[in-house]
Amino acid sequence: MIATWFAIASLTVTLYVVLDGFDLGTGALHLYAARTDAERRQVLASIGPFWDGNEVWLLATGGVLFVAFPPVLAAALSGFYLAIIMVVWCLILRGIAIEFRSHVADPLWRAAWDVVFAIASTLLCVFLGAALGNLLRGVPLDATGYFALTLFTDWSARAPVGILDWYTVLAGVFALAALTGHGGAWLALRTDGAVRERARRAGRALYAVVALLWIPMTLATASVNRDFGAALGGRPLVWAGGAIALAGLVAALRHLAPGRAARPGRAFAGSCAFLAGILLATAAGSWPVMLRSAADPTHSITAPGAASSPAGLRAALSWWAIAFPLAIGYLVLLFRLHRGRARPAADGEGY
Repeated sequence: MIATWFAIASLTVTLYVVLDGFDLGTGALHLYAARTDAERRQVLASIGPFWDGNEVWLLATGGVLFVAFPPVLAAALSGFYLAIIMVVWCLILRGIAIEFRSHVADPLWRAAWDVVFAIASTLLCVFLGAALGNLLRGVPLDATGYFALTLFTDWSARAPVGILDWYTVLAGVFALAALTGHGGAWLALRTDGAVRERARRAGRALYAVVALLWIPMTLATASVNRDFGAALGGRPLVWAGGAIALAGLVAALRHLAPGRAARPGRAFAGSCAFLAGILLATAAGSWPVMLRSAADPTHSITAPGAASSPAGLRAALSWWAIAFPLAIGYLVLLFRLHRGRARPAADGEGY
């Protein structure tokens, strides 16, 4: 039962990254892929029906932790307080930029909100990568099960650690390249004309950067987290996740190519597979640790040590079995209703 809920938590994180990831990547590419007002409204139209629903999976992850692993949620909310506030502000600014942009028919007003949208989206990509880097590297958990993080210390990945160091910054850069490439694949699928061509070129170039960074990122992770390094050779799910990610990366690079080789649907599917495979390998390599102590591994919070009572987990699973199919059904319906190329909304409308 504990392993099942660990898998559910990993699944909700994966769904958030894959689904909201194309929203964030689209925002990070916004100023490059779209140059005119009509093109920028087309970009917003491509994510308009989806972006707020995709963010729900972040709340779902919090709900899963609250139900199944409350000590993990309690420690993370207190220790990552500064980082969480920064993420919340970026989420707020993204939503405001999308909704407010077309309320005033003034070029300066719209340009200002376009910049806000792009910056907030870019920062969120970096923050998500740095957050995963912090979890893999470890945080300064003590015997009480809580920790506090400064923004940075000496930029090494050794205790005492801060939010930022060479490893978490590398993770942030890797996530930025991957999620922005994911956004490029989405725009190549959902738009046409000049926007599609710019997004295709950007997506292919960014996934080439991901391919160059992937091995150094894996080796860096193994160096800062010896347990993860040891798991790379002995857990089949780690290798399965790596194989899925590799196949997805090859598909994204191949089908974002120019000319007849361009198949945006397959490129986007490959991009989704790459992100899902990376997160599967990460979760499999981290089990059973959910919050790793960088200073003393005995203080790490594990899934068995943080799990709710067996009765509570069983009761929650019965509700999950009802709610999850409904959420997936809604998601499928939404993508079906809004399939095809996005068209710019009428002037004055947000999307």
